[in-house]
Amino acid sequence: MDLTLREEIGSLRVLETPLPGVLVLEPRVFRDERGFFLETFRDELVARAGIDATFIQDNHSRSARDTVRALHFQTEPGQPKLVRCARGSVFDVVVDLRKSSPTFGRHFALELSDENHRQLYIPKGLAHGFCVTSEIADFVYRCGSYYDPQTERGILWNSPELGIAWPTATPVLSERDRTNPTFSEYPGPWFP
Repeated sequence: MDLTLREEIGSLRVLETPLPGVLVLEPRVFRDERGFFLETFRDELVARAGIDATFIQDNHSRSARDTVRALHFQTEPGQPKLVRCARGSVFDVVVDLRKSSPTFGRHFALELSDENHRQLYIPKGLAHGFCVTSEIADFVYRCGSYYDPQTERGILWNSPELGIAWPTATPVLSERDRTNPTFSEYPGPWFP
């Protein structure tokens, strides 16, 4: 996994990924015999990390092992997200859909779990998805725009052009996720 420590801001480590603007946030975790405590969101630290999204909607999903929810995005004006796995673990993936980006069509994947407490910042212009690798996973999305069914789009989760090595041989998919167009079949619009 290609992560580079960019900076530490208070109790938050900010790591860069190979995709421009996609960041991994690692909060400081305070552990003792009772369990742990951490801040899952602090606007001031997120802003200092260079994330300029204002988060206005939170979503929470629960899924069973091998569930794949992918690859979803909102067309313009787009929907930046800050995501984390609050229970269990997931294989989390983002795909760059920004036509002018040097990483257009490339993906980045990492594990998000209730053990590593990592969060992934996904700017607008990227598709997102995950596969549940634990028995159950609770996944939390902090969104920078309201969900709009008119701008909702998807790309086939296993598009051969993307080469994503999903960690399941028996994916559990919605009808929509089974029938989305492949990356090469997607008619657009792409992001600038």
